[in-house]
Amino acid sequence: MRRYLLKRLLSALITLWLLATVIFLIVNVIPGDVGRRVLGPFALKEDVARYNHDLGIDRPLINQYITSMRRLFTLDFGHSFQTKQLVSKMIFPALFRSGKLALLAFVLTIPISIAAGIFTARRQDKLADRAVVNVGLATSSIPEFATAAVLMSVFCVHWRFGHVFADPPPGTSVIGQLRYLLMPALAMAIAYFGYIARMSRAGVIQGLQSDYARTATMKGLSSGAVMRKHILRNSLAPTITVISVSVGYLFGGIIGVEKVFNYHGLGSVMLTAVTSHDIPVLQGAVLLVGIVYMISTLAADVLIAYLNPRVRLEGTR
Repeated sequence: MRRYLLKRLLSALITLWLLATVIFLIVNVIPGDVGRRVLGPFALKEDVARYNHDLGIDRPLINQYITSMRRLFTLDFGHSFQTKQLVSKMIFPALFRSGKLALLAFVLTIPISIAAGIFTARRQDKLADRAVVNVGLATSSIPEFATAAVLMSVFCVHWRFGHVFADPPPGTSVIGQLRYLLMPALAMAIAYFGYIARMSRAGVIQGLQSDYARTATMKGLSSGAVMRKHILRNSLAPTITVISVSVGYLFGGIIGVEKVFNYHGLGSVMLTAVTSHDIPVLQGAVLLVGIVYMISTLAADVLIAYLNPRVRLEGTR
């Protein structure tokens, strides 16, 4: 297990380095003069050149790349071009706010999705199975921001159940914060319900048709015991992988949801950084999402290896 964990950790670090390199190359080909954008169209050329020099963006790309990689490994993302604040003080609180929203979305969708997958797998090709699968396909095809707009219109505006603005005022209790975050979290949960439920359904169906399930049944174990002790342990690996991968997609789709509900999380920070050409903030925010994604993927690999020893034996070869 230790060898498997070290191998996966090394792979995650290499992937993170490649991600940082790609982000650096992309943001440095985005058109636009940072100094001109910040100082305005009527600023003197000399002032614009001095401003760019102070930021260090007039240096050769290789020097900027070395500085960027050094800051990456110390989690020092520099200062914002626009506000002059430390990037870490801007993106870490925003990550915490987005993390609360994402966590609530996962709490809403994961148990229901897995339960729906198990329910439909045991009723394969029956009416209930087709109904849940079709509902999942329909909800998965709708973008998160469109679902968020519908939920806002129906529940927040028409029925006045939720809040149009998801940012709770200072001092709001935990229960009050949950009420503010419920609608945007539900919008993301609906989008991922169908995908996770279909993967859970496929894994359980494969487990129900396996030789080990038939052998356990022939030994006299009840269907519930076979499901808990054998099928779920072996069939949930693809579902766990899908859930870990969904973390990256969740933070991608969270931008539209945060915009609809005017929630100041990491998505809003990234959107503002793109429109204002604030490269350090954009790099830091995207890298932070990458780090979260790597951690979730690594945790999923470790959990799968724990559930299935064959995986970690193959991973150490």
